[in-house]
Amino acid sequence: MVFNSLQFLIFYPIIVLLNFVLPMKFRWIMLLAASYYFYMSWNPSLIFLIMFTTAVSYFSAIRIEKTENKLHRKIYLVLTLIVCLGILFFFKYFDFMARSVIGLIEIFGGSSIVFSLNLILPVGISFYTFQTLSYVIDVYRGTVKVEPHFGYYALYVSFFPQLVAGPIERPENLIPQLHTENHFDWNNTISGLRIMIIGFFKKVVVADLIAVYVNNIYNSPQNAAGFSVVIATVLFAFQIYCDFSGYTDIAIGCAKVMGISLMQNFDRPYRSESIKEFWGRWHISLSSWFRDYLYIPLGGNRCGKFRHLFNIVVVFLVSGLWHGAAWTFVIWGALHGFYQVVGYLTLSTRRKLIEKIGLTQDSAIVHIWRKVFTFILVCFAWIFFRANSMSDLGILLKSLFTNWQFSTKYFAGAFDALGIDLIAVIITILSLFILIRLDNGAFEKSKTYEISNNKYTLSSLMPSFKYSFFVWVIAVAWLIMLRSDGAGTFIYFQF
Repeated sequence: MVFNSLQFLIFYPIIVLLNFVLPMKFRWIMLLAASYYFYMSWNPSLIFLIMFTTAVSYFSAIRIEKTENKLHRKIYLVLTLIVCLGILFFFKYFDFMARSVIGLIEIFGGSSIVFSLNLILPVGISFYTFQTLSYVIDVYRGTVKVEPHFGYYALYVSFFPQLVAGPIERPENLIPQLHTENHFDWNNTISGLRIMIIGFFKKVVVADLIAVYVNNIYNSPQNAAGFSVVIATVLFAFQIYCDFSGYTDIAIGCAKVMGISLMQNFDRPYRSESIKEFWGRWHISLSSWFRDYLYIPLGGNRCGKFRHLFNIVVVFLVSGLWHGAAWTFVIWGALHGFYQVVGYLTLSTRRKLIEKIGLTQDSAIVHIWRKVFTFILVCFAWIFFRANSMSDLGILLKSLFTNWQFSTKYFAGAFDALGIDLIAVIITILSLFILIRLDNGAFEKSKTYEISNNKYTLSSLMPSFKYSFFVWVIAVAWLIMLRSDGAGTFIYFQF
């Protein structure tokens, strides 16, 4: 089941109603059953993977907490890592590794063989696997207490708003909230619905519109000129942000209505002034997970310079592989690691250069340049992320660096190749900006209006209609896409 479906439009209000009507002792049962149904509506048989991963991590954590023997505790931890990561590797990476090995054999003159299981990638397996691992590792470290109730732990692993695409929750945040008896609260409901409206607008109106133009170039790269690749890549930057942060907004809003707070996953990432800052704002739950469970255990920055930079590269290589079983994702991760290494090594030189040309670190032009340059670096890396294959990637990069002509006809042809209605795209992105600004209260100052001899402040008038327009836009766009079978799945479902 996906959020942008009629099925969810029926499913969610029922669950919210039951959440507040049922006694507390039955609520976890209903939520767990609803979460499993939510997942099974995609592929019923794969629910057993979640159940098995949940059972292994649950019983391992109990044994870790009850056992004082350090060797036995480590054995249970390693067992959990082998089982959970083994399942993830088998379903997500087995075919990729098999194809890579076969390709390597053929390069060195070996005989061509075909060995692939064509496995179905379970939706959300990377997300719920990391969630179970964080629980067991934290129990092993002693930073969280074990959850004795299997039902509540299973609900922590499979809570439906964030089950298939995050945010990747931590046990110390989510599990206590699942034990809390939440009553219906208007503030939570209004706040949650507002967040959901923004999320649906990002996905249904912005991301799915832009996807049409992006797909025209990336699915037929042989027809793309250099300028077309640039425009399609910039649009993809907005598409993937609106698609993924839109899912996160809907998930956070869904949980908020039920009285549960999920962690923030995005914080205006394209305002970043460095790649390091970008990863502190983009997919925060994943980047913080790698920081806490991979980067710091490797030594972090508490070691020599070479080892520190090595740790950064390893983390981003793993991050790239986490995102997808293809060499394009691995290169994308390596590129971000390279960005960070170069940024670290050149930091003092760049600061001296700024001072040499007579500017300060806080100059407006310096901040603007850093944001623009960081956005360019991020967009260039998105080409590797979005390319369908290594061969497509080669075509796209060749067009980007060689296929340029500076003429009116050339640029017009580039837009034709995109199949783009530029005005529609601009209006859509501006509408999203206005919606977010409205939600932040940017236009709710102290101006007063008089209606029928009654005075009203703008802030008192806006709540009654400031979201109604966007709700109608979402509804119309949603119905059009459903009617044309054009409702897009979320990009991060494949991870």
